[in-house]
Amino acid sequence: MTTSNHPIGVFDSGYGGLTVLKEFISQMPEYDFVYLGDNARTPYGTRSFDVVYEYTLEAVKRLFDEGCHLVILACNTASAKALRSIQQRDLPQIAPHKRVLGVIRPSVEEVAQSTQNGHVGVVATSGTVASDSYPIELEKWSEGRVKQTSQEACPMWVPIVENNVMNTPGADYFIQQNLEALFQKDPLIDSLILGCTHYPLLIESIRKFIPQQGVRVIEQGKIVAQKLQDYLYRHPEIEANCTKTSERKFLTTEEVHFFEARASQFLGYPIRARKIEL
Repeated sequence: MTTSNHPIGVFDSGYGGLTVLKEFISQMPEYDFVYLGDNARTPYGTRSFDVVYEYTLEAVKRLFDEGCHLVILACNTASAKALRSIQQRDLPQIAPHKRVLGVIRPSVEEVAQSTQNGHVGVVATSGTVASDSYPIELEKWSEGRVKQTSQEACPMWVPIVENNVMNTPGADYFIQQNLEALFQKDPLIDSLILGCTHYPLLIESIRKFIPQQGVRVIEQGKIVAQKLQDYLYRHPEIEANCTKTSERKFLTTEEVHFFEARASQFLGYPIRARKIEL
């Protein structure tokens, strides 16, 4: 497939990446974007490293086919389990002049600068927690500011969002249980990273059940959008390949009518999508 448009690609295993795309559109409205949700194979959080890598690489190649020179993995599990392999092993072979970026490092850079006491908490999928990506990256990039990183896997949070049962007693039960478990590991946490792009949809309950006062909640959408703008400023050779006609395209591996209804709820306006196979 060839195209004269070169949108920025945004990939997620489901709907959570729409919270990132929404911020991209808000802060960078002139750019073209194409969103790909692998909704038929979600969730990724419980899948093996090899499977997540295989699925993510398929999605990246499809977005390249759509004309993208830059792809953002708006999925923490894909960023944790597949990004480095794709960057180091695949891009030099299949697309040396294209770029694939993730959402973990922007969040890490933000919290490393903002934490007051160096105690950071992470709530994420089982896959992201198992990868230890956040503790590793925080140790690498915080220059010693982060002293302790505690993680809690929250396997029920994505299904809560995907099934649109937020703000219910059942959802609150799981959110409260996970947050209490996290803060039992480290009561001194002053910064909480929402390590999954679905989780901003649960923000009311998350704030309600944080057992400490003054904890800063790190939502990824705004941070990743700001970091993307900075990246494009620092890499004019990539920015020059991003077209700017305010075009939005939505691709899904799920049935179109179902995706359109849920995506419209995430974005706040109706969208049209196209079903694809990976």
